[in-house]
Amino acid sequence: MEMTEIQRQIIILTQEGIPITSSPYKDISHQLGITEEEVVKQIKLMKDLDIIRRFGASIGHRDIGITANAMCVWNVPDEDVEDVGRLMATIDDVTHCYARPRHPGWPYNIFTMVHSYTRDDCLAIAKEISKLTGIDNYKVMFSEKEFKKTGIRL
Repeated sequence: MEMTEIQRQIIILTQEGIPITSSPYKDISHQLGITEEEVVKQIKLMKDLDIIRRFGASIGHRDIGITANAMCVWNVPDEDVEDVGRLMATIDDVTHCYARPRHPGWPYNIFTMVHSYTRDDCLAIAKEISKLTGIDNYKVMFSEKEFKKTGIRL
């Protein structure tokens, strides 16, 4: 299904963030000349139709002082990947969790991303994940520079 012009305009108006007001959907509706209810209905419809995957808050973590970012890579027995991955994905400190193929010289098959205020905090989070899952073969790699972070743009 193709996107309607109203849906396109909603994406354009929200792609840089929604207004920080007590009634952001009403503010958007005024700009489009439709009701607040219609804005909400169209966002839900776009999600249901897979035009968008999610509609939610994305905090600029660096802007609020969370500058330690760590990719934790885990060597999980192949037969446990589904269960361990699901468990890791439930941990509040894990923002991303992916299963990836192993490669020669690289035994890691689950990748998790954690963010915190210090590198020591990230290392402590990885240690807690290790205790929780029983996986003790892992590495923690820290981000040095962020090159790009953008969402959909129309």
